[in-house]
Amino acid sequence: MAATNPVLEVTNLSISFGGLRAVDDFSVTINEGELYGLIGPNGAGKTTAFNLLTGVYKPNEGIIRLCGEDITGRSTIDINKAGIARTFQNIRLFKDLSVLDNVKAGLHNIYTYSTMSSILRLPKYYKVEKEMTAKAMELLKVFDLDSSASLKASQLPYGKQRKLEIARALATNPKLLLLDEPAAGMNPNETKELMDTISFIRKEFKMTILLIEHDMKLVSGICERLTVLNFGRILAEGSTSEVLNNPDVITAYLGE
Repeated sequence: MAATNPVLEVTNLSISFGGLRAVDDFSVTINEGELYGLIGPNGAGKTTAFNLLTGVYKPNEGIIRLCGEDITGRSTIDINKAGIARTFQNIRLFKDLSVLDNVKAGLHNIYTYSTMSSILRLPKYYKVEKEMTAKAMELLKVFDLDSSASLKASQLPYGKQRKLEIARALATNPKLLLLDEPAAGMNPNETKELMDTISFIRKEFKMTILLIEHDMKLVSGICERLTVLNFGRILAEGSTSEVLNNPDVITAYLGE
């Protein structure tokens, strides 16, 4: 059962583009260890909400708190360092880097060495590089990607690229992991495998996860609580069973 310590507290978050209210008065509280779903029809404002949480957009109104700390309006880098990591609906990997180096890129949030150590290849550089490689391989093993460590990211099949992006996000040691439609473009077998992996991550890493999804059937088997957005506003929120049986939610989806 999830703890009651709030990791994310969002209060009255709003943003407008050219007079259009893309997200309007969005509020949510996600507790430690929870796997929370943010769902809605296409164009409902889900990804815009993620972009607000991660500093891609600055809100016109509202407050975002991570573990009690106000992070509203900070840069994407500062928010990542504070403890929020994300994946994207359209996969964003360093495709010309190896699978291993993609994960090591995320580890630079944790492991550091001076520029001088790097240039002169001092013992500190090799020590940190060895530690990073070991940690990256541990993460790759979780996703069954360790045997592909030397391949370029672009050489991986689509489903494995999705997994690699999640592994890289986890490498930043986040307090909150945001997954933007991670099953998009996957076949049913790949989707089932990914959902099992996400459940494993939550349990093994004691990770708090906010999952954007379009597919109601998918979230019904993995999330305890949901918020439904439609036209940028909250249409429904509560336990998964309550939300998925809400007539307004059913109408919104049938109306697509």
